[in-house]
Amino acid sequence: MQVQTPDWVKHAVFYQIFPDRFARSQQPRKRLLRSASWEAWDDMPTLQGYKGGDLWGVMEQLDYLQDLGINAIYFTPIFQSASNHRYHTHDYYQVDPMLGGNPAFKELLEVCHQRNLKVVLDGVFNHSSRGFFFFHDILENGPYSPWVDWFKIEGWPLSPYNGEFPANYVGWAGNRALPVFNHDNPEVQEYIMEVAEYWIKFGIDGWRLDVPFEIKTPGFWQEFRSRVKAINPDAYIVGEVWEDAREWLDGSQFDGVMNYLFAAPTIAFTAGDRVDMEQVQDRSYQPYPPLFAAEYAAKIQELLQLYPWEIQLTQLNLLASHDTARLISIAGGDRASVELATLLLFTFPGAPSIYYGDEVGLPGRLDPDSRRGFPMEAHWERDVLDYHRQLIALRHAHPALRTGSYQVLYAQGAAYVFARVLGTEELLVAVNVGTAATEINLVAAQLHSEPKQLLYGNANAEWIGERESRCLQLSLPARTGCILI
Repeated sequence: MQVQTPDWVKHAVFYQIFPDRFARSQQPRKRLLRSASWEAWDDMPTLQGYKGGDLWGVMEQLDYLQDLGINAIYFTPIFQSASNHRYHTHDYYQVDPMLGGNPAFKELLEVCHQRNLKVVLDGVFNHSSRGFFFFHDILENGPYSPWVDWFKIEGWPLSPYNGEFPANYVGWAGNRALPVFNHDNPEVQEYIMEVAEYWIKFGIDGWRLDVPFEIKTPGFWQEFRSRVKAINPDAYIVGEVWEDAREWLDGSQFDGVMNYLFAAPTIAFTAGDRVDMEQVQDRSYQPYPPLFAAEYAAKIQELLQLYPWEIQLTQLNLLASHDTARLISIAGGDRASVELATLLLFTFPGAPSIYYGDEVGLPGRLDPDSRRGFPMEAHWERDVLDYHRQLIALRHAHPALRTGSYQVLYAQGAAYVFARVLGTEELLVAVNVGTAATEINLVAAQLHSEPKQLLYGNANAEWIGERESRCLQLSLPARTGCILI
């Protein structure tokens, strides 16, 4: 089948916002919980505490995001819930009142669209929560509830809170706080499809789907796609699949997945043996053991051959998320690892995504630490912000970095060089992850054009020799990268 994906995603730079932690509104707009006992913003986050970030706060930071070069936002869940991360949905039709409710979201969406910013929401459709009305009705009415077949009930009585007794229903990953939907029930399917349609009609630009691989009902995601695309053919559907996702990326389901298959080797290559194993062990994306350039090249080539090119261009590429430790903490505080990985992120096919705060050097070990409050300006790492701005601007300025072909030119030892080529535009990206300076010679025949100008980094490039033997000599300092055009 012919694969079609939304064109805008190929040109998007995403910013992932965890709403409770990004920004608390400075304007007195909150009637509810105006003086709530929030956890102190700069204190280490706890599993259950709220810091009181809201959607008005996001609205007040849109100038900052646009100045950075962001043109798409992915929000982790915003619907009513009794958890700071809101993956425990109470009501799929209500934005959490703590975030400002539906009116705040409507206003935010309008303002974002005026600024040409796209907004993608998190859809948690595998499981709900104990507070979800339909499940709550079963807790109250037992086998007499009309919603019994909406969940996977295994016996009576249900024990939603007391771990001394069997839950008697299926909870996600054995967690009784998260009752799993019975997706084989046509009513449940219809309910989820209508929720998806409702918010697309409301104006959102797409859905990021939480653990979609857990839903095994045949045809479910195909119907989801056709119903969402019938309302907005340009809506983006991106799944949270950490491993090989060919099963969902055949063009009939998702437009892309969160590209942990890019993150893992990129971290293993740039951070190498600096990786703090405690922060990555037991995580399914495995950014270890360390990789040399040739092994990195092989993994990247393999990844680029996994899916159709049209899908590669709409993958959601990332180095960290709310489900991982932040890269600076994974890399044991090594800043060069982060800059090198960020350079590779912004020059790779697909839409790059920044996890809020990464662009100002915010650290964070595994959850809940990776969900800290966005830091005060006094605590920003200015150089980190500068190179993020620079790389985003280059990506926006050069179409080859967005939709050009990706060709590996050199991968030896600690040095890796590739070209992004689109028509007559060719950009050369080179990185040296080693602890010593390196020299790379590229024969003219390997290149489509002669790189003349250094766009990023501080490498030295000169042409030597004549005609057939003419070659580009690149000198790269230790632990640096560059872009040439």
